[in-house]
Amino acid sequence: MSRPLIAADVDALVRALVRPGDHVHLAGTPSRPNALTYALCRVFGADGHLTVSTTAVHSSAHALALSGVADKVIAGFAGDTYPSPRPNPLYADLDKGEPFVFEAWSLLSYVQRLIAGAQGSPYAVTGSLAGTDLAEGKPDVLHRVPDPARPGEEITLLSPLRPDVTLVHGVAADEDGNIALVPPLGEGAWAAYAAGRGVIASVETIVSREELRELNDRVVIPGQRVLGLTEARLGAHPQALRTDRLAGVDGYLDDYAFLEEIVASCHGEHRGRDWYDTWVTGPGSHEEYVRRLGAHRRTALRIPSATAADDDYDAETETWAESHRSEKEAVTRAGSASAAATAPLAARPAEPASPADVPLPAPATRLERLIVLGARAVAEQVRAHGYDTLLAGIGTSHMAAWLAAELLRAGGQDVKVVAELGMYGFSPEGGDTFLFSLLHAARSEMLAGIPEILGGMVAANPRALGVLAAAEIDESGTINTSRGADGRWLTGSGGANDIASSTDCVVIAPSSRRRYVPEVTYRTSPGHRVREVVSDFGRFVRDGAASPFRLATYLPADDAADPAAGAADGPRELSRQAAEAVASRTSWGADASHVAAEKPVTEEELAALRALDPQGRFR
Repeated sequence: MSRPLIAADVDALVRALVRPGDHVHLAGTPSRPNALTYALCRVFGADGHLTVSTTAVHSSAHALALSGVADKVIAGFAGDTYPSPRPNPLYADLDKGEPFVFEAWSLLSYVQRLIAGAQGSPYAVTGSLAGTDLAEGKPDVLHRVPDPARPGEEITLLSPLRPDVTLVHGVAADEDGNIALVPPLGEGAWAAYAAGRGVIASVETIVSREELRELNDRVVIPGQRVLGLTEARLGAHPQALRTDRLAGVDGYLDDYAFLEEIVASCHGEHRGRDWYDTWVTGPGSHEEYVRRLGAHRRTALRIPSATAADDDYDAETETWAESHRSEKEAVTRAGSASAAATAPLAARPAEPASPADVPLPAPATRLERLIVLGARAVAEQVRAHGYDTLLAGIGTSHMAAWLAAELLRAGGQDVKVVAELGMYGFSPEGGDTFLFSLLHAARSEMLAGIPEILGGMVAANPRALGVLAAAEIDESGTINTSRGADGRWLTGSGGANDIASSTDCVVIAPSSRRRYVPEVTYRTSPGHRVREVVSDFGRFVRDGAASPFRLATYLPADDAADPAAGAADGPRELSRQAAEAVASRTSWGADASHVAAEKPVTEEELAALRALDPQGRFR
């Protein structure tokens, strides 16, 4: 077996091994090969005419659109994920083929195609996509065929996904090309095996084969699949890389300031061009890119060692994680609530401070009411139906799931929170609201990948409960997160279709006549498993998939008092107010005649939420 090419830098590696017109896969492990992606853009520009597949197009992957290097992109998401999920103006005309042709999938079905490609199978079988618009317009790759075991039923077959080359960023490799990675693993090694020619890799460090042999349980991609590699320190930046100090390599966290800079640029006057010129073409090389980041920024992103002693602390080299925790503690001490009131419910002291010593927190905002009502709905569903696993989509939905887990834990009931990229049984690092932060990975019971979570822990688990968001939702429960009524692209499915296709769901969606619609513009996720829809003024429930939703609870905009207090005919007045809210704040015709008063948001609920989100990202 010949050894892989070891190149001087990422640009030389791309120049040597990628060909114009190639199908290039950008692996999501969940760290991204961002240095290699920038190199693709610098080396080829608009002359690349590449087909690119990747789990999601966000943050640094916006360089694909700005460079013109890709004629076609195959993915499950295109938009922004941080500081919150939302459309990116670069993709407003995605349905018209601008800035590239986009083939949209759900996350699990996409990975199932990679697995089929990796295993040499003629097809993948999926339980996702059926009955939605994601299944349309794919006659060459998606096939609905009769189920041989169930007369009258159909199954969905997917053609395998087989890129020419797969780009990966790993922790370490040896001269034979064996690549070590640390979980969570996202899509894992499937794309490495699926690649027709092989893998092109950047790593934080190249070590001897003897050194890597001692870490052979961490080798995820064998050298036999690797065409070439190079060292690229911080090669996943601005995404995180978890290393567990493998081969002495420091891990690093997501660079939130950099991610927000990308978002601001794309939403600004120059539509991302200023960021692209400054950070992709401007540096000219990855080495210069890292130099421009600066020593302080590089150090601040370092994941601290779990065994670091307190007397080793140096303020000059304080990491982001350390400063984040210090800032959170300072916010807790100086905030509107005392430390006892803002601590997570499960960590409350047995003897709380006197109420007279605890200042009342500011009233709940509309978004906080939505999250609290969502958490209540999730917690009640868990108690009533015995769900043991919560899988949430990104945004207010994951905040509601996190808060529900805190409320349940405070009541002595444990439920496992999972994230689709591979985290199982985690409790979030308070103050870090990003769903996929690697600070949460360190607080997980198990670290795996997308097939284990979306497949094993959700699709194959009858006790899983999905918690989803919606740009549009109709009275059948069908969800749209793909295309607006004006034809503009929103974001796409991510794992939402896979969740809604296979398990019971609660949907968290702010009230709006444009969001609660008679019929969705685009069917991203099916609605037959949606049990409850939560708005900021109340909760909609139904008795079964064929039954209509009705408003079960009502909370007015000012939730400081009982909505029926002082009313001469309390229940009737409550129903009148609720019906008016449904009519004015949604486009649904849901019945509100048997509505109950939703309990006002409590100080305890609000304190628990603000402990999770002290900076008010979801306020």
